[in-house]
Amino acid sequence: MTTAPPFRYESYRLDPGRGLLSCQYSLGDRQFEERVTFATDGRWDDPAVAEAARLVFLLAGVSYYKTAAPPVIDLGQTAVSDSERRFLRAFYLDGLGEFAYRNNLDLSGLHIDGPERPSASAQPATRDWRTVAPTRPLVPFGGGIDSIVTVEHVRHLADAALFIMSRPGDRFDAIEAPAAVTGLPIVRAGREIDPQLLRSRELGFLNGHVPVTGILSAIAVMAAALDGRDAVVMSNEWSASIPTLEVDGRPVNHQYSKSATFEAAFRSVLAATLGERLIYFSALRPFTELWVAQRFAELTQYHDTFRSCNHAFHLDPALRLDHWCGRCDKCCFIDLILAPFLTAADLTRIFGGHEPLADDTLAGKFRALLGTLPDSKPFECVGEIGECRAAALLAARRPDRAGTGLLQRLAAEVAGMPDLPAAAQLLRPVGEHFIPDSYAPQDLLV
Repeated sequence: MTTAPPFRYESYRLDPGRGLLSCQYSLGDRQFEERVTFATDGRWDDPAVAEAARLVFLLAGVSYYKTAAPPVIDLGQTAVSDSERRFLRAFYLDGLGEFAYRNNLDLSGLHIDGPERPSASAQPATRDWRTVAPTRPLVPFGGGIDSIVTVEHVRHLADAALFIMSRPGDRFDAIEAPAAVTGLPIVRAGREIDPQLLRSRELGFLNGHVPVTGILSAIAVMAAALDGRDAVVMSNEWSASIPTLEVDGRPVNHQYSKSATFEAAFRSVLAATLGERLIYFSALRPFTELWVAQRFAELTQYHDTFRSCNHAFHLDPALRLDHWCGRCDKCCFIDLILAPFLTAADLTRIFGGHEPLADDTLAGKFRALLGTLPDSKPFECVGEIGECRAAALLAARRPDRAGTGLLQRLAAEVAGMPDLPAAAQLLRPVGEHFIPDSYAPQDLLV
């Protein structure tokens, strides 16, 4: 932790006429402003919108705090309850776990100063969450296999819409193309970070990963309230809760804000402020990526449009690819997890003739996914080692994979390992969840 002056939350403002939420922060003499734009014809007088805006303000601050990572956060005039303060501190400590690890920082002494919020503005939910049955859900959509599987499940149960967040005036084809396939309405938000963050090296800022899914979650809640919707349905699965690594006994999870721990804590905060007005849950929480991949394989209408390649989401449009690169960690993982369920020919076509499993030079990346190299799991949104091993073994048994030399070698390397999970176990629910009964897949009802 550095000796920089406290990071301060200054203020936030709503401008319904411009559809704008602006959030101001400071660190010493340096000022930061984040701007989020929404539709101007939303329900701006809904008290839930004001509560959601405060949560966006609280969570978005993490992007600016990490420029110097000082030991004190000053909330200024923004009052929070005891539970919100604990939630916020965990969001910083665990959400910046990877950032702290990479920058060799110890954030454990972080202190959050600020006024106490006397009481919640809404009564906590009194009904069992299992019996809540939202009818107008908003589904954050990133164009990958997880959100596609969620959408295809939820659309048959309720009046669903997609939520897409991007920079104002910028749209990612890797999201827009599969979104068009859904045919569902889209609720949009434009998130504009302070341009100083794009000059981190020049300005001497610390840099690294932030829990962006937590920020997106808060913005999605605000978008849902503005659009008169009653749920935000995420697509975070079981393996998102598995730490990337452990340092001195403390888990470091690249996907912290996709984890079950974050989901439970954020739900608690929402219940205390919004009551039953709007709920938040992940439709995939008890399922593995292997389960998701099996279902996605059946959704052939998306196979030509989905793209989870890291290079499809480059901030600079000039460097953004309109095809799979076939070499990054995400390309390798998607290929591996789908290989048990799609033919080699199908995956060769999907990857434009450059399927990662056909490239022997990528053996190291696959071994990192399979955990056969020490402390090698990439800091990426990829599956857990056990499900990757199960995928390799399942895929290697396919007749059309007999000639895929790299896959056969990888499968042979993991075949004799102890405690290999059975694929059948990974294709069933494996974890706790907050999915209401009315949204539960058949797997949870048997």
